[in-house]
Amino acid sequence: MKKFIIYTDGGARGNPGPAGIGVVIEDARGNIILQDKEYIGEKTNNQAEYQALILALERAKELGADEIDCFLDSELVVEQVKQNYKIKNSELAKLFVKIWNLSQSFSKITYTHIPREQNKMADRLVNLAIDDNI
Repeated sequence: MKKFIIYTDGGARGNPGPAGIGVVIEDARGNIILQDKEYIGEKTNNQAEYQALILALERAKELGADEIDCFLDSELVVEQVKQNYKIKNSELAKLFVKIWNLSQSFSKITYTHIPREQNKMADRLVNLAIDDNI
């Protein structure tokens, strides 16, 4: 059984504005096994947060994960993917469906909101992705 710990972040400079996403995947012992970043063009902060989670789930699936624990500093995204908050924005609803479909690839998945200070590596990747492209 492969269990991964995932940290994701997304951000836009301006809302919407130039946006980037960052993903850090660790094994169950806390060893970093993957870091990824991507510039995603003009997006809102929430769209970027969702797209970061999508990229993380895709990478975890490629790496053969069975269980994943996802940590995000976006309370909105965490509560929406846990279906505690309604999704009123149609663009976010489309991204939610992608996350839902990807989540079916894993035997267990959790989503946890963490303070921004505990998500520094993923945040750094977001800023690098944006800086490299603007």
